Amino acid sequence: MKDSISNPANEGKFMDPAVTADGSTRATVSLNRPETLWFNTGTLCNITCANCYIESSPINDALVYLTAAEMVPYLDQLEERQWNIREIGFTGGEPFMNPEMLDMARAALERGYEILILTNAMLPMMRPKTRAGLVALNAEFPGKMVLRVSLDHWDRTQHDAERGTGSFDKTLKGMDFLRDNAIEMAMAGRSLWHESDASAREGYRALFEARGYPIDAGNPAQCVLFPEMDLGAEVPEITTACWDILGKSPDAVMCASSRMVVKRKGAEAPAVLACTLLAYDPQFELGETLEEAERDVALNHPHCAKFCVLGGASCSV
Repeated sequence: MKDSISNPANEGKFMDPAVTADGSTRATVSLNRPETLWFNTGTLCNITCANCYIESSPINDALVYLTAAEMVPYLDQLEERQWNIREIGFTGGEPFMNPEMLDMARAALERGYEILILTNAMLPMMRPKTRAGLVALNAEFPGKMVLRVSLDHWDRTQHDAERGTGSFDKTLKGMDFLRDNAIEMAMAGRSLWHESDASAREGYRALFEARGYPIDAGNPAQCVLFPEMDLGAEVPEITTACWDILGKSPDAVMCASSRMVVKRKGAEAPAVLACTLLAYDPQFELGETLEEAERDVALNHPHCAKFCVLGGASCSV
């Protein structure tokens, strides 16, 4: 898997979870405001994107399909541990590749949770059985389900450069289905280097208005723009002093509010990870239970700095 730590620009950094390259105390983050428990449904995807952070593809099964039977015990643990979270998130890969995606969604909804499903809204979501299942869940649990669609850019050419020729139109067809069936949707795109946040949002706003999508392009919770993850860039390490220097709080970092459950290929049981972005780094695997996953997380990876602390990204809504 891709490794930005081995990038020469970061040589000597991110080696010790306790201290940075210059001997400063590395920042850690406590799980002190649980909001979302993520389930990775598997890394298989119907497409291969140019810059997928988890390298999902039609052949990558490093994280295998999670089953409803494996997921439900974690819902029990949420109650036992009294995390009091509001949201269950599903990511992949493409979640609708997983044959038990609708069963897992129902299991979470029946427990009273809101659910967020990340999807490219292409063929796996558009299978007749899946479409019928989504319509039924939306009717049975109104206002509790959001599908966040990956639309890397408001421009067809830019989007297709990332996701393949024709993907833009296929995704819009899926978004049309969600619009026509009043299934709540949000959108996730990328902040490309050549455009400002304001200009990107203006482009999305024009697209949403033209197609009648009820998404507020100016609302970062509805229109999420993730920074590009340049693995060749030099990245600073985050020390305990950085919080005051940057004027930020560790409570704003994703690992203060979420964890992710995955099933590794060949593993006997699922594991709980600190972060949705770091599925392959063993130091961020916290154990098999939510109790084990309550420990502090050392920000010992370039993504911790660039994507979360400096980029201010959040995977939730």
